[in-house]
Amino acid sequence: MPDPANVGNIGQVSDLTELRRLLWRHVDQTVLPSVVVKASATPTVPNMAVADPVFALVAQGTKRTVLGETVYDYAAGQYLVVSVTLPVTAYVLEAPYAVFGLRLKPAMIADLLLETGVGRAAGEAPAIAVSRAPAELLDPVTRLVRLLERPADLPVLGPAIEREIVWRLITGEQGAMVRQLGTADSRLAQIGRAVRWIRRNYADLFRVEDAARVAGMSVTSFHRHFRAVTTMTPLQYQKQIRLQEARIRLIAEPHDVAAVGFAVGYESPSQFSREYRRMFGAPPGADAARLQGLPASDPVGV
Repeated sequence: MPDPANVGNIGQVSDLTELRRLLWRHVDQTVLPSVVVKASATPTVPNMAVADPVFALVAQGTKRTVLGETVYDYAAGQYLVVSVTLPVTAYVLEAPYAVFGLRLKPAMIADLLLETGVGRAAGEAPAIAVSRAPAELLDPVTRLVRLLERPADLPVLGPAIEREIVWRLITGEQGAMVRQLGTADSRLAQIGRAVRWIRRNYADLFRVEDAARVAGMSVTSFHRHFRAVTTMTPLQYQKQIRLQEARIRLIAEPHDVAAVGFAVGYESPSQFSREYRRMFGAPPGADAARLQGLPASDPVGV
């Protein structure tokens, strides 16, 4: 007779086996506009990218995401939630690796909260969290990917299963974080508004007072909550966004380093080169030449 304590683990292994097979069969196929299916046969090199709000469930292997000095490893049977747009370093630590990713939509979360009457979460929500995926979450994820075997069913049944997945997140271990993502006046939503504003205006002169006003906070409160969520100051965040945008532009224009530096907001080519090298470990031109020909990073960081 099976040990009751192990029944959940046995069920998870069974669900992961099917999900793993489906993910490898349908790598890079479109499930829904908000869903990505990714896999890698080998470990990858660390790559800096901007991760948008996302739920990522690993079916095989291990991924590492680094935010500031905090390291998050998530392996088969675990999921990661990112609550705001963040500059991170991510790479496949153990391969083969297969993952299901779902971009989180604040509007859908808000609708579910209104529809069900689930209360908002109190307290400070983190920017990133990792949890073990229970059977009730694995099941709808597997059913959604399974619809790729029946394309005619996908547009009819897919959106309902996507809502089911989001509901499981709202009521799961990281529910407080996910609920704040859909609550317009939560601290997380306020910081999210400021993050989006900084990303749109990254090349302009940065004044923390302007970002605090967008968030609807005092400067002192904004600075404290921004750092609590993102692990960095607003100015550090803007600098990382600037340099990552510069890196993207340099891949297309590797011989025009000074122009790229000016385009992302630097007034001094020497300062641009110095800060770029400090972040990426090589001067702008050399780094761009190395990156040419490498596959583009996944925009959702899964």
